[in-house]
Amino acid sequence: MSAPDLTGPDTGRPLVFRGGTVLTMDASSTVLTDADVLVVGDRIEAVGPALEVPAGTREVDARGGIVMPGMIDSHRHMWQTAMRGYGTDWTLTQYFVWYYLEHGKKFRPQDIAAGNRLAAIESLDAGVTTTVDWSHNLQTVDHAEAALDALRSVPGRFVLAYGNIQAGPWEWLADPAVRSFLERLRDAGDDRLGVQIAFDVLGDPEFSERAAFEVARELDIPVTTHAGVWGATSDTGIQQMYDGGFMTPETTYVHASTLTRDSYQRIAATGGSISVATESECSAGQGHAPTEQVLQYGIPVSLSMDTSVWWSGDMFSAMRSTLNADRMSEHMTAHLQGDTITHLRLRAKDVVEWCTRGGAHTIGRDADLGSLEVGKKADVVLIKNEDSPVSFPLLNPFGHVAFQAQRGDVHTVVVDGRVVKSDGKLVGIDLAPVRAEIENTIDHLREECGEEVWQAGMFPEMPAAEAAILENPYQYSDFKDESKRAGGEGRVLGR
Repeated sequence: MSAPDLTGPDTGRPLVFRGGTVLTMDASSTVLTDADVLVVGDRIEAVGPALEVPAGTREVDARGGIVMPGMIDSHRHMWQTAMRGYGTDWTLTQYFVWYYLEHGKKFRPQDIAAGNRLAAIESLDAGVTTTVDWSHNLQTVDHAEAALDALRSVPGRFVLAYGNIQAGPWEWLADPAVRSFLERLRDAGDDRLGVQIAFDVLGDPEFSERAAFEVARELDIPVTTHAGVWGATSDTGIQQMYDGGFMTPETTYVHASTLTRDSYQRIAATGGSISVATESECSAGQGHAPTEQVLQYGIPVSLSMDTSVWWSGDMFSAMRSTLNADRMSEHMTAHLQGDTITHLRLRAKDVVEWCTRGGAHTIGRDADLGSLEVGKKADVVLIKNEDSPVSFPLLNPFGHVAFQAQRGDVHTVVVDGRVVKSDGKLVGIDLAPVRAEIENTIDHLREECGEEVWQAGMFPEMPAAEAAILENPYQYSDFKDESKRAGGEGRVLGR
C-alpha cells in the first residue's frame, strides 16, 4: 500500500490557526487566548495574537477550539491492532500465553504490516502525531521490513522499536541481518522515522541480556524496556542494568509499576524516562501506575497506550485514566490512615504535558517536538467540534483536553507542516484497502488457530476456585525470581 497523495492545492502553502486557545506547552505551560499559530514549511513560524501572515496563507478558524502540540505515544504494540478488542477480558498471563507461547509465531510479515498501518492511521485520527512502535514480534527481517514499510505508508511520525518475543535479545541482535537493518534505519536521516531497540531484562543471574545492551551501545541506539512488571521484570533487572552501566538518559522504562525505592532512585540518577500506560497497568496487572513515584523522584515521564488488543488507542484515555488512578490511590491511602486529601498532587496540566513535552523528551526530541514554539517542527492539533454540546464552555483548557475531549473532537492534525486531518476527516487516506488487509490477517489467524481455539482465546473460561496460580510464561530460561512472588521482600510501591 503506497503513501497517500498529499499533493493537493493546499500542500506547501503557509497555514495559520486563527483565534484559538493555544496550549504552547513550553517550559512555563503558557496559555494564550484568542491567539494564532503560523506554520511555514515544516516549522512553527510564529505564535501570538493577530499575526501578520504571508499572502496566500491557508487559514483555519480555531475560535472556540484548543490548539496544542501533536501528542506523542511512547509505547504501543502497533502490530497487535489487527486484533483490536480481542483480549478485552485477558489478564497479563493470558496475553503472554497467547502471543508469546502459543500463537504469536503465526503472524506473517503482512500481518505485522496490517496492524502497523491501521494503528498508524488510528494515531493520526486521534491527534497522536508521533507513535513509538514497540514492535516485539519481528521474528525475521522480513517482518521488520513489513513493519517499516507500513509505517512509511502513513504520513505520521514514528519510532520503530525493534524486538522479538520469540527469542532472547542476545540471539536476534547477534544476527548480521538484524544489525544491518538497524544500522540502515539509524543512518537513514529520516526525520519522521526513528529507531530504538526493544527488549526486557528478566533477572536471571546469568544476565544474558548484557550482550544485547552491548550491541545497542555499539550501534548507539536507545533501549526501551518493560520494567517493574509484576511477575515478569523486577528490581533485579534494574540492578543488573545499573551495575553494567546500561542505564542511560536515553533509556525508556515502560510501566515501572512494581519497583522499590532503590530502583526509582537509580532511574532518576541516570536520567532515564518512565512511560506510564495507565489503562494497561490498571487492567492487566503490571502494578499501579507509578505516578506517585515519578513525582517523588523527579523522573521524566511520558504516557502511552500499550495495545489495542485490550484498550483504546488515544491519548485522551491515557490522560483521563492516569488522573483517575492517581487520585484514587491518593484518596484511598489517606482513607486507610483515617485522613482526608484536600489538595490533589497530580493536575490536568501535568498529564497534558506528559503526552506532549514529556513524550518528546522520552524519544530524544526535546529540541524540535512537544511544544508550539518558534522554530520547532510543525506538529499541531486543533481540538474543536461545533456540533458537540461538550465543546463549550471552554474554561480550563487543560481540564478540557484531559477530561472532556474525545477522538471525534480532533478537527485538524498537522505533521511536519502537512495537513493530515482536516475538518474532522483524514486527508488522502482510503480505509477500504486497510480494512481488507486486516480482514485477511483475521481470516489467517482464525484458520491457523481453529475456530474453537480462537473463540476460547477471546472469551476465557472462568477458572475453578481451587485453580493453581499460573507461572509467568514470559521467560527465556528456567530461572524463577522469588522476589516476583507475593510475600517477597520490598513489594510495596516505592516504599
